[in-house]
Amino acid sequence: MMNVQAWTARLSFVLATAAAVGLLLTAGLRSFTLLGIGVGGLMFGAAAAWWVLTHHGMVRYLAALLAILVPVAVLVRYAVVGMLWTVIAFVALWTLATLAGRAALRADSPTPGPTEYVTPPPAHPFLIMNPRSGGGKVGTFHLDDKARDLGAEVVVLDPDHPQDVAELARDAASRGADLLGVAGGDGTQALVAGVAAEKNLPFMVISAGTRNHFALDLGLDREDPSTGLTALTGDGIEIRVDLGLIGDRVFVNNASFGAYAAIVQSPHYRDDKVGTTLQMLPDLLTHHGGPRLTVRAKDLLLDAPQAVLVSNNPYQGGDPAGLGRRERLDSGVLGVLGVTVANAAQAAGIIRGRRSQGLTAVTVTEVVIDADTPEIPVGVDGEALMLPTPVHCHIEPAALRVRVPRNRRQAPKSKPQMNWRRLTTLAFTRQKPTPLNA
Repeated sequence: MMNVQAWTARLSFVLATAAAVGLLLTAGLRSFTLLGIGVGGLMFGAAAAWWVLTHHGMVRYLAALLAILVPVAVLVRYAVVGMLWTVIAFVALWTLATLAGRAALRADSPTPGPTEYVTPPPAHPFLIMNPRSGGGKVGTFHLDDKARDLGAEVVVLDPDHPQDVAELARDAASRGADLLGVAGGDGTQALVAGVAAEKNLPFMVISAGTRNHFALDLGLDREDPSTGLTALTGDGIEIRVDLGLIGDRVFVNNASFGAYAAIVQSPHYRDDKVGTTLQMLPDLLTHHGGPRLTVRAKDLLLDAPQAVLVSNNPYQGGDPAGLGRRERLDSGVLGVLGVTVANAAQAAGIIRGRRSQGLTAVTVTEVVIDADTPEIPVGVDGEALMLPTPVHCHIEPAALRVRVPRNRRQAPKSKPQMNWRRLTTLAFTRQKPTPLNA
């Protein structure tokens, strides 16, 4: 039987070889110059973007102009020497080689899913729904009526009269609720999830929020949140996931510190997000404004990062921002991502990804964020808070019972970094066939 993984690895080598040979045959020794021009233009463009973010006035406008003109100039240079399509073909083939290589490496490291527990459906489920979340998904999909038809007690929040959702959940638990659920944003989900963990009750997520990060990583359908209600029936199962804690407050996604957390605290942010960000970033990124942070986690000591993200389980690799999806929610560790950029050269280096000098990524069970101020702004699952320093974050493994539909989407597989040595082993080492009865 054909080993698909091995052939995918071989395809990666074929495409990479075709890219390199094609460039050498058409450009000869000029191919090295062409690659140098492209890499140099990319790095200079990233540096110009850094100047845009760290300056005001004329310097910002000139840097923005450079960020646009540099890549255009590179393309014009390729066209003038008659190599534009050659370079485009090289980039396309190399991209396909990378995709094939990552697919082979991903298959080589399968991700185990969380253990599933078959439990009877809840007899007295209690759901809290926010009618404004996600642009009104509760009303659009008639989630309250459908939930009541399945025997749930539903409280639809009144946006004009804020209520304490944690207290609503505790009251429901005291009255005999055997499941607590939320149709709303991640911040509301975190508050009720904390009560569910405290009472050892199953928790249920209905993907009626705007971003639905937690629901997405649970494998729920974000397009039709009503499908999540099947978890209330016999088609539901339970899984155990971790919870992040910042002090004694639960977070299901992440807690952010530094530049972003400071910006969202501004009273002008909601009315003018772009303008407020551009106005505040220069001082925050150059340490002329905002608190100076210190991060301590296990063997890590990170001094004066501009931004820190602490996540309930690490985000997938492969992107500099670290804001993709989480491969698992039950690994028992926090993901910590710190951004420390002192100059344009380090900003340009970030395009290399997580291994860049300006990016620090680790997994730990606890982390402490301190500052030179008595309190700091923090974004906790999208909620803007001010917390006293030092701020302690830790993880509670398998703390939350989550009831989900049996037929949900599989957890996303990570995007592994290219490892040509491992790829060579997969492609050219003869592997024994797996017995059919294994």
